[in-house]
Amino acid sequence: MRRFLALILAAALLLPGCSAGQTESHQAVYLDVFDTVTTVTAVGMGEEDFQQAAEKIHETLLHYHRLFDIYNDYEGLNNLKTVNDNAGLSPVCVDGDMIRLLLDCRDYYALTDHAVNVAMGSVLKIWHDVRAAALEAPEKAVLPTDAALREAAQHCGWDTVRIDEAASTVYLTDPTQSLDVGAVAKGWAAGKAAQQAPSGFLISVGGNVCATGPKDDDTPWVVGIADPDGGEGYLSTLYDRDKAIVTSGDYQRYFELDGVRYHHIIDPETLYPAARFRSVTVVCDDSGLADALSTALFVLPLEEGEALARKAGAEAMWLDIQGNFSETPGFADYRAE
Repeated sequence: MRRFLALILAAALLLPGCSAGQTESHQAVYLDVFDTVTTVTAVGMGEEDFQQAAEKIHETLLHYHRLFDIYNDYEGLNNLKTVNDNAGLSPVCVDGDMIRLLLDCRDYYALTDHAVNVAMGSVLKIWHDVRAAALEAPEKAVLPTDAALREAAQHCGWDTVRIDEAASTVYLTDPTQSLDVGAVAKGWAAGKAAQQAPSGFLISVGGNVCATGPKDDDTPWVVGIADPDGGEGYLSTLYDRDKAIVTSGDYQRYFELDGVRYHHIIDPETLYPAARFRSVTVVCDDSGLADALSTALFVLPLEEGEALARKAGAEAMWLDIQGNFSETPGFADYRAE
């Protein structure tokens, strides 16, 4: 866990430091949002003004964290856990932000040809429980059975997810179905927080990065893409003025068994961790879309991923398991080296 946090923090700090003669930089770090490290950075403003703005961003992210939580209840709040707990029982009245996220997730499901499916919570729960047990007692680590995964996969369709916008309700008609928005939620929430933030802020939620404008005048932020092997350097550094940059990798939330790493990005086709890439980074205008695309491109074969990136108007870079890099034609336009 400490290694995971160190890697995320390295990516989250995003090289915001000032050299001599530059305006002072301010940064706030939070550890209570989406179980990862969140940083808010800005330059060229007073400390009090920065802290007030940063805390508003933090409050927005906390709202989404609680709303999309599938593990914990919160007094007076119907969240995603409430929806899952009522599967097959009754519709749940939810905050409008829940409706908006799930509608976007349904669109991502269609756009990615099912490569990103937040309705496959039943499969993801199996892997979550196996991973948690392996991290607790590595000597007892086991893989889920194919039979269990295949059975869970029978309950991952969107035809049993009923979203009533007028009534603001969500109902899972399949009693064994559950939703898990982990592939989208951090980027989606970061994007919403960025929309409400002042210009010139940089927000990173576990490496899901949004810039609300350049640092000062027209100076871009420099965003580092973490090395999956935990090295001190970066795979690449990118300029960011007003884009979302999201990276998915096999170095976050994983366990090892018999020398094989089993990470948290599950391929809907195989029901096992995707095995083509080490890291995929996406740059685009919309942070929620960038998060969904980084997952999809991690799962899909390279040619299909390149086609999807073009279709979505995004740029991307892949690092495959042999150590080879690939990127879309426009990705180099953002490179800071």
